[in-house]
Amino acid sequence: MANQLKDQEEILHKLKIQELNAMQKEAISTINSSENTILLSPTGTGKTLAFALPLLNTLDPDLNEVQALILVPSRELAIQIEQVIRSMGSGYKVNAVYGGRPMSKDKIELKHTPAILIGTPGRVSDHFTNDRFSKEFIKTLILDEFDKSLEVGFEYEMRGIINQLNSLTKRILTSATQGVEVSDFVGFTNPVEVNFLGSKKSKLNIKIVVSPSKNKLNTLLHLLNHIGNQQGIIFCNLKDSIHTVSSFLETKNISHGCFSGGMEQKDRERSLIKFRNGTNQILIATDLAARGIDVPEMEYIIHYELPSFKEDFTHRNGRTARVSSKGTAYVLKWKDERLPDFIKNINIEDISKQAERKPVFWETLFISGGRKDKISKGDIAGLFLKQGNLTKDQLGTIELKQDCAFVAVPVTIAKDLVTKLNNTRLKKKKVRVTVI
Repeated sequence: MANQLKDQEEILHKLKIQELNAMQKEAISTINSSENTILLSPTGTGKTLAFALPLLNTLDPDLNEVQALILVPSRELAIQIEQVIRSMGSGYKVNAVYGGRPMSKDKIELKHTPAILIGTPGRVSDHFTNDRFSKEFIKTLILDEFDKSLEVGFEYEMRGIINQLNSLTKRILTSATQGVEVSDFVGFTNPVEVNFLGSKKSKLNIKIVVSPSKNKLNTLLHLLNHIGNQQGIIFCNLKDSIHTVSSFLETKNISHGCFSGGMEQKDRERSLIKFRNGTNQILIATDLAARGIDVPEMEYIIHYELPSFKEDFTHRNGRTARVSSKGTAYVLKWKDERLPDFIKNINIEDISKQAERKPVFWETLFISGGRKDKISKGDIAGLFLKQGNLTKDQLGTIELKQDCAFVAVPVTIAKDLVTKLNNTRLKKKKVRVTVI
């Protein structure tokens, strides 16, 4: 136990976390001592770390087999969990597999068997069917955002996967939703519940913005100008609506990104990268962005179109006013639109006062080298500071991937940096540097 605490302290130090929150402390204690745990906590409260820390205690460092399986409903959540566990620097190999990425990449990575495998049910099921690794040593099963998996129709694959796991000794289920029904095939018996869904007093403001016409685009523009330069998500119900809003904002020279299930995986990832590093302050998205993606704290979200169900409304709103911060959810409705029953007694916001929208400061550069080339964030920082002659204030967020990297730099010098740094050497690799 003393070693476990010491290891945990070292990991928290690496992650620059001074202290775990109350939910994480209770979850870790419960998971360590229970076979079956249900962890219920709002989006953005740190559930990944809450199950990842005790998970490390279950792994055998001398065993070169998959020992833990984490099933998730979306590619973005798989990538996010993989990044969190890698950043813990535990020494255990972790890989994420998901649809939309070349199977050849999966096969290469799985040749060196990970101790922890994260994946969407469809892709994991494919690997199971083709016996790409042994299932005999998988003792821990984690179902993250379990309710969402069932909602998007993964039950058939999940049932098939779980029925093949004959060595399980620990199951962990997480959700940001109350009243999750756990299907019999999961094998949950006498689970211990850690429930923090009602524990935080919300600092969320919900405000209604009325559009005089059914076409709400001009009212959306006025609302964005009223809000000013803050980071937020505009939620739409349909991909076509995202296209409509995006095309309109382009005509008004308002920088933004888009995010929906209809986009290529590479484009979705890049959209989130540019949103995280400040190149885009606005993300236009479907409910896919309501949870399970790694984005910073939002100052606001806008319901350009309202969801049909209260649960989706709650998850969207959960993107702002998270943990200890305040936030605002704007409901954009035209004057004759009837609001659903779950939106009641909400004040109308006066958006006549307009803020000044400042030009975007950051631009994102792509570098054609990553971890597999033995390149580190420090190597990239050195390239930009020394050869690019940047000051530390001009070097923004660096995101390092397996085969590439992304760097935020001031938009005013982005093209000059491409001219200076394109086709230079980083470690032993000649890299391309381009604006994305």
